[in-house]
Parts: sequence; C-alpha cells; structure tokens
Amino acid sequence: MKAIERLFEGVIWNSRLVIIVAVVASLVVSLVLFYLATADVVFLVGDVSHYAGLDLAPRDLLRAKLVAHAAAIIDSYLFATIMIIFALGLYELFISRLENVERDSFASRLLLINSLDDLKDRLAKVVFLILIVRYFEFALQSEIGSALDLLYLAVGIALVALSLYLTGKSHGEDKKSHE
Repeated sequence: MKAIERLFEGVIWNSRLVIIVAVVASLVVSLVLFYLATADVVFLVGDVSHYAGLDLAPRDLLRAKLVAHAAAIIDSYLFATIMIIFALGLYELFISRLENVERDSFASRLLLINSLDDLKDRLAKVVFLILIVRYFEFALQSEIGSALDLLYLAVGIALVALSLYLTGKSHGEDKKSHE
C-alpha cells in the first residue's frame, strides 16, 4: 500500500511538468509580439518619410495617426514583456529556480518570483501600464465635439493620475514593509 501511495504522489508531483507547455507557448507568443511590434516600427518609419512634405491639415492628421501607432507599438512591447514575465514566473514557481536570476542582482530585483502573489503583482503592473497606453490611444483618437466630451476626457485623465498615485503609494508601502 505504501508503494502505491509513493507512486501516486510521484505522479501528482511530476504532473506539474505540464506547465512547460505554457512556458514555451508564452515565450513563443512573446517572440511573435516582439516581431510584430518591431515590424510596426519599420512601417511607422516608412509612414514618417513623407511627413515633412505635407500641407498643415494632412500633416496634423498623419501626426495624430503616427502618435497613436507609436502608442500601439508600446502596447505590443508591453504585452510581449508580460508574456516573458509570465513564462519566467511559471517556470520558477512550478519547475525550477532560475540560477541566473538569483545570481544577477539586476535580474533578481526584476524577475525573481517567489510566490503566485509576486507573479500576480508583476503582471498587474504591466497590465496597468497597458491600460494607461490604451487610454492614451483612445484620448488621441477622440473627437472633442462638445464641452461634455472634454469633461469626460479630463475625468478619465484625472482617474488615470489618481490610479497612478495610488499604485505608487501602495508600491512604496510594500517596499517599506519588506525592508
């Protein structure tokens, strides 16, 4: 009976290795997103090439389009970063410690994940950045047709600023509690 129990516990323990599929898939998605964002940079540079020769009105429209495109590129890079952090976190939590991360002081501050809460916190921060970039894109593309539209935009900006303040404040408190 003890041998069956040990065998069963071994199977359960080794089942965690299925996480490798998620780690590899996350890295592949990250590489694809980095490729897409970099290709977008190349297209953005191509779009800029005729910017100086345009009249004022078309140049303003192109400028708004290019700035929104740049924000979308930032968004893609941030999401690619999320996928790397997610892959590293899953690997460290379920498979094995990454010795390179533990030895490198820079990497350990950035990537050392000791619990699901650490992984959640790191992912939440990057997702929060993505939401801010998305709001920035929205703000750039918004047509301000009335004072009410301007008020909504201002309230949105104030809420983003408040959330940045509160996030920074809670991060500062977390830092103090760890010292």
